[in-house]
Amino acid sequence: MSLAVDYLNKYLELYKQAAFCYEELILAQPTIPLYHLAYAEVLYTLGGLENLQTAKKYYASTVQLTGGKNTRALFGVCLCSAAISQLTKGRNKEEESSELQSLAAEALMKDYKQRAPSMEALVAGMLKNMKLS
Repeated sequence: MSLAVDYLNKYLELYKQAAFCYEELILAQPTIPLYHLAYAEVLYTLGGLENLQTAKKYYASTVQLTGGKNTRALFGVCLCSAAISQLTKGRNKEEESSELQSLAAEALMKDYKQRAPSMEALVAGMLKNMKLS
């Protein structure tokens, strides 16, 4: 068991180093959405309220940089919103956060309706389970 914990700590430290690298890439080239997306995913993986809130912002910046066309970023906004909601259990509700998650869920549904109608019901169910639609 202690060996498993040691490995997990080692890998979490690598995620922190990866986050630093993505921060540097974003500073060097802030208009490349892939860097914002990768940074958000690393932060989401690290977890914790502060990391999730920051990840949500970077997912949102990816959505903005891609004109709302990045499905992974839209899912990221929804997943971060759900995780933050679970961690805060209704405290510190932010109005713009609620609006952002609603817009992301709406954009996902529209995207799946156009490109993969057979998956629309599955996505709708997932969003409902996350209490986002």
